[in-house]
Amino acid sequence: MQRLYFLVPDVESATRFIEELKLANIDEHHIHLLAKDHVPLEKAHLPEATLLQKSEFMPAVEKGAAAGGVTGLLAGIAAVTFPPAGLVVGGGAILGMGLLGAGLGAWISGTLGSLASASQLRDLERAVEQGQLLMLVDIPKDRAEAIGDLVRRHQEEWLRRLTGEEEST
Repeated sequence: MQRLYFLVPDVESATRFIEELKLANIDEHHIHLLAKDHVPLEKAHLPEATLLQKSEFMPAVEKGAAAGGVTGLLAGIAAVTFPPAGLVVGGGAILGMGLLGAGLGAWISGTLGSLASASQLRDLERAVEQGQLLMLVDIPKDRAEAIGDLVRRHQEEWLRRLTGEEEST
């Protein structure tokens, strides 16, 4: 999965765009909004971003589990190949070390990731403080270009709305 971050000018635009994302087969539980005031989101029944979605927790857990799992597997292979102090180590050691490494990597990385807000969010905080909405959409990597094109088409309209220009027909 890949996460897209972009600004939406208001609740009405967000509601319409979420409907378009649903038509593009993006489930609503993959769509999250961040606003200065959460009340308009609640009134419009829009999905508000949770603490986990506002932080680097999940991406950190995924990376930590992968790195820890690979490291654990390599340590397990080394233990089987070069058994310590004459001990007989079976294939279960490889699996055990891989699982242990994945668990430790996920735990440590998740802890560090939860302490930091998403770096992309920090860059957009000012616009959110001025009243815009930040939309976070988790999409399959193979759909990134198509959904990105959909976002870019709407951003031109949203920019005109923010600057007060009328849409030319």
